[in-house]
Amino acid sequence: MAATDDEINDKEMPLLEHLGELRRRLIWSAATFLVCFVACYHFAPRIYDFLAAPLAHALEAQGHKPELIYTALYEAFFTYVKVAVFAAAFISFPVVAVQIWLFVAPGLYKREKRALLPFLIATPILFFAGGALAYYVFFPVAWKFFLSFQQSGGSVDIELLPKVADYLNIVMKLIFAFGLSFELPVLLTLLGKVGIVSYAMLKKYRRYAYVGCFIVAAVMAPPDVPSQCIMAGLLIFLFEISLFLVRIVEPKYEDETEEDKDAEHA
Repeated sequence: MAATDDEINDKEMPLLEHLGELRRRLIWSAATFLVCFVACYHFAPRIYDFLAAPLAHALEAQGHKPELIYTALYEAFFTYVKVAVFAAAFISFPVVAVQIWLFVAPGLYKREKRALLPFLIATPILFFAGGALAYYVFFPVAWKFFLSFQQSGGSVDIELLPKVADYLNIVMKLIFAFGLSFELPVLLTLLGKVGIVSYAMLKKYRRYAYVGCFIVAAVMAPPDVPSQCIMAGLLIFLFEISLFLVRIVEPKYEDETEEDKDAEHA
């Protein structure tokens, strides 16, 4: 069985054929993204309405008219282009990931393919889960907090006039931040699986990891303490999940003989 697992079972390819294969995968990826971009640009206003819905609900809850403004002639156009690129990247990502896998897989051993395939499947799922958490949970809380600084009836009224481009930028930043944060268990579990990190190592440096979570949250989250604390708490939670997963997968993927294992336990 070990010999079978160490077989690649794919014919050797010269450099030019490898480059040709890479070219085909890039063409498929680019074509998929282009088709998704054209379709998403056609529906860009609807997609933007969907992204702006949490802000609209928060404004309506406080008795304000839900509206966004733009101050440059080209701002709305380029905002829709950004929306199309953003949505196309999300939609085409599974196809691009499959193309990357089809290019890399022929050079992997069977055991390596079996080991990496679950991570390939989990990556887009967790990324979408992180984006959904940002949209359905974080946005309503954060927008309500930011809108609380409006005031009227005083000597000077303070009213929010959000710009379409600024709103899209912060939404994209947060969705990608939450999506990438959800990749932490995948990354650490994969590193633990190949022996780069271990459960003992992660546990030893846990306190430093917590500090790193707050630093990353300060960079990725909006510049307010509640948002940064929520992001840091999410990262710490994901780190603890990663610690648990590394502990589970670590013994399964160590290439040791039974004698080595017995000597280690002794």
